[in-house]
Amino acid sequence: MSAKYVDIIIDISHEAIDRAFQYEVPLSLYGKISIGMQVQVPFGNGNRLRTGYVIGMGNEPKWQVDKIKQVHGIVEKQIPVEGQLIQLAAWMKETYGSTMYQALMTVMPVKKKIRPVEKKTLQLAVDVEEGKLRLLEYRRKHYVAKARLLEALLEHGEFPYDLAKEKLNISPATCERLREEGTLEILTETQYRQAGTRKHLTEPEPELNDNQKQLVEEFTKDYLAEDYKNYLLHGITGSGKTEVYMHAIDIVIARGRQAIVLIPEISLTFQTVMRFRRHFGDRITILNSRMNDGERYDQFERIRKGEVDIVIGPRSALFAPFSNLGLVIIDEEHESSYKSDNVPKYHAREVALQRAKMCGASVILGSATPSVISYYKAKQGEYRLWKLSKRAKAAQLPTVEVVDLREELRMGNRSRFSYRLQELLRNRLEQGQQSILFMNRRGYASFVSCRSCGEVVNCPHCQVSLTYHDHNSRQPKLICHYCGYTEDFVKKCKACGSGMIGRFGSGTQLVEAELKEYFPEARILRMDADTTKGKDGHETILSAFGEGKADILVGTQMIVKGHDFPNVTLVGILAADLSLHSQDYMAGERTFDLLTQAAGRAGRGEQPGAVVIQTYDPEHMVIQTSAQQDYEQFYDNEIAYRRILKYPPVFSMIAVLITAEQEEVAEEAAETLAAYMRTCQQEKKEAMEKEGMEWFVNQTVRVIGPTPPVISKIKDIYRRVIYLKAQEEAKVLEAKDRMEQYAEQLTTIGEFKIYFDLNPMKGY
Repeated sequence: MSAKYVDIIIDISHEAIDRAFQYEVPLSLYGKISIGMQVQVPFGNGNRLRTGYVIGMGNEPKWQVDKIKQVHGIVEKQIPVEGQLIQLAAWMKETYGSTMYQALMTVMPVKKKIRPVEKKTLQLAVDVEEGKLRLLEYRRKHYVAKARLLEALLEHGEFPYDLAKEKLNISPATCERLREEGTLEILTETQYRQAGTRKHLTEPEPELNDNQKQLVEEFTKDYLAEDYKNYLLHGITGSGKTEVYMHAIDIVIARGRQAIVLIPEISLTFQTVMRFRRHFGDRITILNSRMNDGERYDQFERIRKGEVDIVIGPRSALFAPFSNLGLVIIDEEHESSYKSDNVPKYHAREVALQRAKMCGASVILGSATPSVISYYKAKQGEYRLWKLSKRAKAAQLPTVEVVDLREELRMGNRSRFSYRLQELLRNRLEQGQQSILFMNRRGYASFVSCRSCGEVVNCPHCQVSLTYHDHNSRQPKLICHYCGYTEDFVKKCKACGSGMIGRFGSGTQLVEAELKEYFPEARILRMDADTTKGKDGHETILSAFGEGKADILVGTQMIVKGHDFPNVTLVGILAADLSLHSQDYMAGERTFDLLTQAAGRAGRGEQPGAVVIQTYDPEHMVIQTSAQQDYEQFYDNEIAYRRILKYPPVFSMIAVLITAEQEEVAEEAAETLAAYMRTCQQEKKEAMEKEGMEWFVNQTVRVIGPTPPVISKIKDIYRRVIYLKAQEEAKVLEAKDRMEQYAEQLTTIGEFKIYFDLNPMKGY
């Protein structure tokens, strides 16, 4: 049955989308209105007709029925992009478990209206003879300011507005009076705030090799036939995936359509944008979280006015308001940063596929290490699988050595650099070549504890240890990476008073400090979340390294993704095991990705590259397959493991997080919700058996937990987690909806919140 009532937002701006007004659907429009549609409604005391968007539908009135106005009609000439984004928000709300307001806040492009930057010019509005006569009149009447400005205009013809204020001391009121008298005109030109680098690569673009040409031709054939497929491009590091992307975009732009290119980290923007600017000129723009409100507003205005064909940015760029989107590219599609940590916890890959489906577009997913989920879907035929198996420019894959750190200890080497890595670093310094050292942990040490009583210094607000940071001879700090809590490092134990406080583990700061001891002549740059806090932090460091101003770049995972430095011939991976044994099902995949991507930074120029992987577990399957750059072998092992333990992508899973300020409330709410879901499954089983239907285990939704997550308290909020698993995604989504509805009825337990994470990419 059609909905009797609809929720309408009148103003599409970000600050107004939480103000929905309910209207009644007249009988003449039953079955004709849907979410995202543009309608006309009477609004305000005068019932003036205003245009609005449908964001919700239902059969129950929220106000007195006699006070609810009726929808006047449907706007025939729909504005497609806003309606499409609202439809996308509705899909996200249902899929990821959020309110419509939260979903709208995610997809709406600009938070608030920003005053544009305007360049004003004052121009003489009369001929010179008339101007001279008016000048005499101003002088006779002692209009000093008017005369001073008119003299400047007679001399120059036009004069910058700002210069008139600063140099001639002319007030805005004087300019306005002269304009009213017809003496001058005020010309206004809107100027866009700069977004990202304006640099572009100067060397000529590489020619496509036969493999790349084949993929571009295949895409062209499909696109011109309006067969908008989804593709997974599995290309080894340095194989030229970006060139394939750009030529595919050429096809789309030639058809009058636009493209979105998603990249996983802001740090990738610098090199990516330079390559795109070389190919496409200024018809591209950048969107990222480090832009201020004015820069974001200007870029969205450029998009709306059709001045831009391509948007490049992280996952939020997916919601660029293109009216004729033809292609979405997700580079490094395996990256966990494509999954939002905020509600709704959407994955950019899934949302991109949905948006492309809505507007008739294609999607290209690209990676040297595709996500297991995407590769599984390609194997199942959901995506067309493309492969680039050779490096472009005839460059060779680097040689990879695995160093057993247990043997290093037996030989008396207690440093963080194996003897082999020290030898190769010294060799690169002598030859004037560059090296990258990867340590997936920022800070100076991972934790601080007392060697006398064993007390670990923990955050008072989170169930985690504080990380030691040495702030360049200033007072060292202990910092919580979850809530930001900071305290000074004190060399006495708070528990027992002992002075035997020690730092354990290692981070990028400590690696940098030890490098300076081993290689005092080396120029070293460090790149992690601490050194890139400034707006242009990533670009400054990457640009300096690319220009040869440093010999060694030390950093976290942001340095190993997508960068192309031809003079880098050595990559050292200092602690390959760090992410291997974490408590989540994706630990192996995450480690394989990092090691393979890190190894891929070496030998991308004319000189051959070498990689050293340091590990305490050299025989581990993930270490071995990444050293051999053997994705197929890794995938076969990993998918077998997922199949046995019923993990995504073979099964669908939702993590349900329950939080509360009181631990007992979180505990009771989680236990009650889990018990309810188990009862629902048992009732379904009994109903099927009563009907004589055979019950299969795979038909049920498995309920696991509740249990305290790995970190059971963050920012003084207690946490419990329940997992729902089913072979079909529709079943876990149905279970999510039932749990969400039941949670709203649990008013006697106390105040708690519930969050859903579909196919989580990290452990809880």
